[in-house]
Amino acid sequence: MPTADELLNATAVDGLARCLLDVAPGHPLPALRRTAAALEGRTLSERCHDVRDALLTDLPDDYDGFAAVVRAALERPEFTGWMIWPVTEAVARRALDAGPADRFDAGLALLADLTPRLTAEFAVRSFLAADLDRTLAVAQEWTRHPDPHVRRLASEGTRPYLPWARRVRALFDRPAATATVLDALYRDDSEYVRRSVANHLNDLSRIDPELATATAARWLDQADEHTAKVVRHGLRTLVKKGDPAALGLLGFGPAPDIVVTGPVLGAAVVASGGDLLFEVTLENRGPDLAAVAIDYVVHHRRANGTLSPKVFKLTTRRLDAGASLTISRRHSFAPISTRTYHPGEHAVEVQVNGVRHGLRTFRLGSP
Repeated sequence: MPTADELLNATAVDGLARCLLDVAPGHPLPALRRTAAALEGRTLSERCHDVRDALLTDLPDDYDGFAAVVRAALERPEFTGWMIWPVTEAVARRALDAGPADRFDAGLALLADLTPRLTAEFAVRSFLAADLDRTLAVAQEWTRHPDPHVRRLASEGTRPYLPWARRVRALFDRPAATATVLDALYRDDSEYVRRSVANHLNDLSRIDPELATATAARWLDQADEHTAKVVRHGLRTLVKKGDPAALGLLGFGPAPDIVVTGPVLGAAVVASGGDLLFEVTLENRGPDLAAVAIDYVVHHRRANGTLSPKVFKLTTRRLDAGASLTISRRHSFAPISTRTYHPGEHAVEVQVNGVRHGLRTFRLGSP
């Protein structure tokens, strides 16, 4: 299975060259052929930029001529997959180089036609950076498009924290600017689109929690059968942070009658690469049913000896009056690429409806 860096590989670039040669035989594509042979050791982003630059070198240097070749290639079903990413980036460069008042909308329209073949979400960022309002006006039109890939592009391409993508400062300065796009899509027929909306809402929650919760509340007031799921996923970061407004929207208000015992640790020392075992008991001593969102927090030891908390999901439950619940969890300290574990004192605690309980320390052994 290829690594992420290998997704845009020589086979994909050779396939792109064949597609373009068939529709534009007057362009022998020397730069693209050289690039296809020089991808080894390059990251995915570097490969994308290399192929983009080769396309800009080999194909017509005016937008209309360039776009005509790309549209001709779109007639071919094999013009698809990872070869499309650098094509979208080249389209953005040609359109914006033509001048903001010239081929701006035409470039965005071509991205909408390309996005069903892979995604044009990364190329949209250049347009957002050049003119946020004009791009969002087009994105608003995309929300009514019959193709779910294009509707998703309206939400995904305008996400503030879109993975792998360049940051657009204006999206952080004006986080509410994308609200009308999300309002148009949160009840979309496609799960593919709704999941993008939820991820976009989660991005907004990291910038402006009050905006995110107000948006979620507005959606819940005009909900369909999918809205609760969209809101839960969109507010997940705020829930982990114990945000009272987010928890309240999801039905997890203050729980003063819930008594938490634990966490009780299986051992005071965890071997390097081993598991932390613990259990926690919740008892509802109140007279009414209680909804509880239960998470746990592992305080990882940093290289400098300080502790850094990370919240992990446990479960959500409804406890009848007088009922109790015991939950066991095994947390792994096996090596992973995204975290370095340092030996020494760590800690764990349980979080119920945003309130933390029972900080317990343990030691992680040396490798």
